Amino acid sequence: MRISDSVANYILQLLNEADGIAEIQRNELANALGCVPSQINYVITSRFTPEQGYIVESRRGGGGYIRIIRRQMSRSDMIMHLVNGIGQSLDAASFRAMLRNLTEAGIVSESDARLMAAALSDSSLAPAPKEFRDALRAAGFKNMLLVLNT
Repeated sequence: MRISDSVANYILQLLNEADGIAEIQRNELANALGCVPSQINYVITSRFTPEQGYIVESRRGGGGYIRIIRRQMSRSDMIMHLVNGIGQSLDAASFRAMLRNLTEAGIVSESDARLMAAALSDSSLAPAPKEFRDALRAAGFKNMLLVLNT
């Protein structure tokens, strides 16, 4: 398991144990998981975003913390929030992170996620020039999400 997955799973476990609110100290978590603090930042900024249903608050300095709050959203609201947040372009790594979050939230089944990942993979988009692939991925993913929302 990659360290980013370990960090995300640890934070998700904290959220589940504390009714959707986790308060962490970045340096302590990094020491406990054997990674650098910037890895914690990366995971929080990529997997615990408003588009994915989280509010992140931080307080710097001695005794500082990062508080992550899971917002309660309906399935439809979460999908529409994601559709509106995708924009005109979507790189492969961001797509995979969003798809993983949708799967973890129970909005997309594992089998549907595999189909979506295959359809919007770099190899599937290979016939298109590289400069258009991220735009095609964004448009395709938005359309798939809208179909899920009907």
